[in-house]
Amino acid sequence: MLVTTPIPYKPPRPRPMSALSSLIRAITSGDGNLLNLLPGAAYRMDIGPLGWSRRSTVIVNQPDLVRQVLLDPEEIFPKSDLMVNALEALIGDSIFVSSGATWRRQRDMVDPALSMMRINRAFPSMEAGVADCLATLGRDAASGRVFSLDLMMSHLTADIICRTVFSTRLDEGAAHEVFDAFTLFERSVAQVEIFRLVTEKAWTKAPQKPEVLEACRIIRKHLGDLLDRKQAEQGLSFDDIAEALSLAKDANGIPFTREELIDQLGVLFLAGHETSASALTWVFYLLAQQPHIAARVRVEVEAIAGDGPITFEHTKKLVLARNVFRETLRLYPPITFLPRVAMQATKLGTRKIRKGALVIVSPWVMQRHEGYWRDPDVFDPDRFSSEREDDIPTNAYIPFGIGPRICAGAAFASIEAVLIIASLCRAFDFSVEGAGDVKPAARLTTRPTEQITMRVRAV
Repeated sequence: MLVTTPIPYKPPRPRPMSALSSLIRAITSGDGNLLNLLPGAAYRMDIGPLGWSRRSTVIVNQPDLVRQVLLDPEEIFPKSDLMVNALEALIGDSIFVSSGATWRRQRDMVDPALSMMRINRAFPSMEAGVADCLATLGRDAASGRVFSLDLMMSHLTADIICRTVFSTRLDEGAAHEVFDAFTLFERSVAQVEIFRLVTEKAWTKAPQKPEVLEACRIIRKHLGDLLDRKQAEQGLSFDDIAEALSLAKDANGIPFTREELIDQLGVLFLAGHETSASALTWVFYLLAQQPHIAARVRVEVEAIAGDGPITFEHTKKLVLARNVFRETLRLYPPITFLPRVAMQATKLGTRKIRKGALVIVSPWVMQRHEGYWRDPDVFDPDRFSSEREDDIPTNAYIPFGIGPRICAGAAFASIEAVLIIASLCRAFDFSVEGAGDVKPAARLTTRPTEQITMRVRAV
């Protein structure tokens, strides 16, 4: 029998161009896709200017300098004003964007609640959400219905995080509204307007459009309704994240206000479902393009779990499913950019950094950097196998960030993803409608420019 070696697969990415051409492309495209700003040189440099902008913009790729920026012991590089302003209407001055004493107070109050995301507590919520998703996909397979992969993954991960945070499932109507509102928010928020990004001075606060503020209101209303419903159920103890945050007090005995609670719950809800939904959308798109890898995942699942329930212990043994997720995070990190702002003139290595400079750490760029990775644009889950672990560059893989602001839900997201990948691959084959039209875009998260439509077939 003739065995053929699969041709290396390079999934969609913007074509590398010169700095000037990239700037022109980004401005003229009019779609707010920040990936279009990246010149080809960004994937080769250690540190350097990111094209032209009125405020100095520097991209940092060298791992030791990246650690200096993200660990930031002297608090020189807080979250950038662009990100803070972009997210203010959605999550206020919450733990995701705050800095200094405010961040430390919030972290001390939030940390105990995050223990509720321990996998042994959260896994039943994952199982319940996946069971509902399998039932929906079973109906889609029987009818041949075409569906939005983006919406499916958003609904699934929102349902899981809602069960984890609020001890209740998210109804389908609310899930659709949140998805549509966040999609509008990402596309329209002022801080992803390319022309504004490159022409305005540091700390220029951009007004938000009415439709963006309305999208934020819709999302916050759903979170507030869930919180109010829980607090109205007097005498009942749910032992979940929402209750733990409601009871949290700072060193002076002061709890979060209702609006502060919605801010913090908004971070957990959106970070816990939007980023996972982004990554899983890319996972199933990639597996649809590489069915031989999906088939290998199915074989692995059947060897470890058979046709019975996939348990928490099984997820630890599903190495290929885990590596598919890790490689997808490398190519399509949900948080494309980690922007910081220099609060004072300083130096990174030998490079002078001006006060007000935008200092960009980009998981997207670092994880495709030509100096750190072999075949950086090829989808190759086996690069994370134990046999090839020496090929993984030290500190150049940062999909969850590093330092004090590292994603607290990294373990949660990884187990959730392995369970979803294993469960869905065991049951279905996936095929994409119009696969050649799929292109990535970076606004606040890394998403396809347009929703991916898909069919499933039961195996």
